[in-house]
Amino acid sequence: MSAHTPPMDPNSSEATQPQLDRAKAEGDAYREALRYMAEEVAKDGGTQPAGDYIVGYAVEDAEGMYDFADGSLTWVNPDDENVHLEIVACDAADGRFVPCLNVTATLVSPSGETFGPHDQMLVWHPMLYHYARNWTLPEDGEYTLKVHIDPPTFMRHDEINGRRFTEPVDVEFTGVKIKRGAEPVEPPQ
Repeated sequence: MSAHTPPMDPNSSEATQPQLDRAKAEGDAYREALRYMAEEVAKDGGTQPAGDYIVGYAVEDAEGMYDFADGSLTWVNPDDENVHLEIVACDAADGRFVPCLNVTATLVSPSGETFGPHDQMLVWHPMLYHYARNWTLPEDGEYTLKVHIDPPTFMRHDEINGRRFTEPVDVEFTGVKIKRGAEPVEPPQ
């Protein structure tokens, strides 16, 4: 937790210790799912603290996803995209996923070429909510990943514990291992 992050105080009019314990349990489960995704599923991944957040990333092959447009879902496979970059933002106080964020990412290739910044969109995933998009990158190797998170505009419940997520955050990960690939699939009919 950063120095400007108020502690999660059970003495507020909105949060009791049993409520905060449940929030922490939810955060523990989310962080375990994040650990599994970053360390066991992804080609590369990691986390670091940043302000009121723990920010993480995972690199995978570009993948197909549903897009909701014109009132219906449409499956969209990668075209020339060859990397799927996932970003997560957890509450540093309790570990829970933070929704409704404006997250952008920039990648710098091993040869120094900059890609982005690109918006990372909220993705519903059966295991792990995250912000993601497919990217088109020119080479494999170790990249630098720069993540920017704007302060969210959502309402905050709790006069004591709600005074968080008010500053923009910038995080840099070096040595991000990228091996390009794509896994187009067709959804079940």
